[in-house]
Amino acid sequence: MNVKNRRILITIIILVFIIIVGGIFAFSHSGNKSKVSSKIVKIGLMPGGKQEDVIWKQVQKNAKDQFGITLKFVNFTDGDEPNKALVNHEVDLNAFQHYAYLKSWNKANNGNIVSIGDTIITPIHLYSTKYKKVDEIPDKSTIAIPNDITNESRALYVLKNAGLIKLDTSRGVLATVKDIRENPKSLIIKEIDASQTPRALDSVAAAVINYNFAISAKNSDKESIYQEPLNEDSAQWINFIAANQSDKNNKVYKEVVKAYEQKNIADIIKKEYPDGGELPAWNLKL
Repeated sequence: MNVKNRRILITIIILVFIIIVGGIFAFSHSGNKSKVSSKIVKIGLMPGGKQEDVIWKQVQKNAKDQFGITLKFVNFTDGDEPNKALVNHEVDLNAFQHYAYLKSWNKANNGNIVSIGDTIITPIHLYSTKYKKVDEIPDKSTIAIPNDITNESRALYVLKNAGLIKLDTSRGVLATVKDIRENPKSLIIKEIDASQTPRALDSVAAAVINYNFAISAKNSDKESIYQEPLNEDSAQWINFIAANQSDKNNKVYKEVVKAYEQKNIADIIKKEYPDGGELPAWNLKL
């Protein structure tokens, strides 16, 4: 082979090498971009006030610093929207509901949403402006409770644990007033919209009020005569991070749960809710 041909061959080899290396680099770069984009996770949330913003901001930091995950929050205003968005893959996860609500929602919508990790529990209270203790409530008094299916059941369990009624829970579903088995004080259970329970206090002996409505109405701690206990009845009221069933073992989504279930998050929850309005739920022994 003469010198001229040898130079041509060497030039061809060099060009081929450059093309191959360039292709490998481009593929690698493309793969890295794909890997990075898979670390962006959209979470559907409901408005929770400044305290919730502080909590999720720290979860966002934990996810980024520890797992390289970028959390993006999508806020909804209607309680039905976060689950619809999850089913339609408009968000990857959501975090706004407890187990009883999801059970009811899945049944009504033929859904396959599952929990992948617990977050908080928000105990509800029995309030009264007339009585200081549960045992002071007279016979035949009226007790107001929320009328939606999940909060009605929760309120009835509060009355049960307070010793005011006994429930028949053999059906294994959310309780209604029809499941009251014993009512020794012959109490009148008045079902009203959950948002109206604080207003009802002026006209009833007591009312079971959700924490968010009690805060909005500025019900004082002194008006709380009984707090929902943390026992086996409480398990269905624990909130969690939800995913579609097909994603329940997704590694990245599991890392989002780990970013939440940490001591610094528990500390922030306790700091932001010194009244115990919200409590860390992932280590509860019920």
